[in-house]
Amino acid sequence: MYGISDAERRTRLGRRHLLAPSVRAASAVSVADAVVALHATDAATVFLSTCARLTEASVGTVEQALYEDVSLVRLLSMRNTLFTVSHEIAPYIDASNARAVAAKERRTLLKHLQDDGSGLDERWLARAEEETLAVLAARGSATGSELSAAVPALRTKITVFPGKKQETVQGVATRVIRVMAAEGLIRRDRPRGSWTSSQFRWTEAEPWPVQDTAGAQAELALRWLRSYGPATETDLKWWTGWTLGQVRKALAAAGAEGVRLDNGATGWVSPGDMEPEPALEPWAALLPALDPSAMGWGDRGFHLPAEHRAALFDRAGNVGPTVWWNGRIVGGWAQRADGEPVWRLLSDVGREASASIEAEASRLSEWVGDTRVTPRFRTPLERELTA
Repeated sequence: MYGISDAERRTRLGRRHLLAPSVRAASAVSVADAVVALHATDAATVFLSTCARLTEASVGTVEQALYEDVSLVRLLSMRNTLFTVSHEIAPYIDASNARAVAAKERRTLLKHLQDDGSGLDERWLARAEEETLAVLAARGSATGSELSAAVPALRTKITVFPGKKQETVQGVATRVIRVMAAEGLIRRDRPRGSWTSSQFRWTEAEPWPVQDTAGAQAELALRWLRSYGPATETDLKWWTGWTLGQVRKALAAAGAEGVRLDNGATGWVSPGDMEPEPALEPWAALLPALDPSAMGWGDRGFHLPAEHRAALFDRAGNVGPTVWWNGRIVGGWAQRADGEPVWRLLSDVGREASASIEAEASRLSEWVGDTRVTPRFRTPLERELTA
C-alpha cells in the first residue's frame, strides 16, 4: 500500500487549507470551499478563519459574501453544529446532514409542545411559522425579539421536562426560529452590533433543492478528502456525525483509495490523489478557536503534539486559538483587553518562526482594529494569556 507520511500531510494542510502566504485566496468563498465548511458556532470564528487565509484580510469581504451576495450561508449540519459553507456546496450538506438535523429538531420541539399539556400541537406550530414568515415578508428582516413582539404565538411559554429535575419554563420563540432555520425556511442575516455578534436578524430563504442523500454524502466525502485526505474512516465519521456504515458507503461511492499512514492506520484519499505536494515556503498562522484546520480530524496526532492538548482544548473538546508553524500547532494566542495579540509557544521553533509569528500577529491586529474578540469556548491557555 502506498504510504503518505505525516510530513506530507502537513504540507498538504498548509497548501490545501490556504495557510501559507503563497497560496492564500482572494475571496471568502474560495476559503470556505478549501476547508469545505467553516465553524460558525462562534460568529467571530468565520471572520478570523477566513481572513487568516485571504491575501487581503478584510471584514467587509466576509460580510459581503454573507449578507449581500449570500454566496456564504450558515447551516445547522454536521454533528448538529452551525457551519458556514458556500452556496454551491450547501445543497449537498443539506441533503447529507442538515435535513436529518432539521427533522430531529422538529420532533424534539413537537414533543416539548405535547409534554406541556396545553394543547399545542403540529397545527399550532404550522400557524406560528406561517405568521413568522408573513412578518419577515413584510419587514424584510427582524431579530428574534422583534419577531416575538410581532407574532403573539412566539411569546408562548411551555414547561420543558415536566416532573423531572431539569423542569423549566421556556419561551418557544428561540426553538421555533431554530427549527425554521434548520429547515431552510429562514436564514441568519446581518447581526445587530459588530461582526463578532451572534444576535442575528432573520430573513426569508428558499429551501435547498432536494437531492438524494446517498449521492450527497458521496459528494461531501469526496470534497472532504480533497481538503483533509489522507484521513481515516474514524476521522470522517467524527467530522460528519454519520454512522460507520454511511461513512464506508460514501467512501466507496466517492472512489476513495487507501494509503498507509505513519501510525500504521489506513487513510483514504480522493481518486488518484497520491502525488506529493510541491514544497511550501516556511509559514506561520494564528488561527481562531474552532478553526477547521485544528478541528477537521478526530485524530490530530500528525499536527498536534499530545502534550499541548490540555492547554489548548476545553473539557468538551473545543480547540482554542492556536499558533501554527509549518503545519504543526506550536502554541496558543489570545487578545488582551487593550487589543494586543499575545501568544505563548509550547514548542521550541527558533528565531525564524518567532519572526513569522510576530508578522502574523501584526497582520491580525491591522484588520481586527478596535474590535475585541473573546472565544465562546475558553481554554486554559487562552484564559492565562488574557489574565
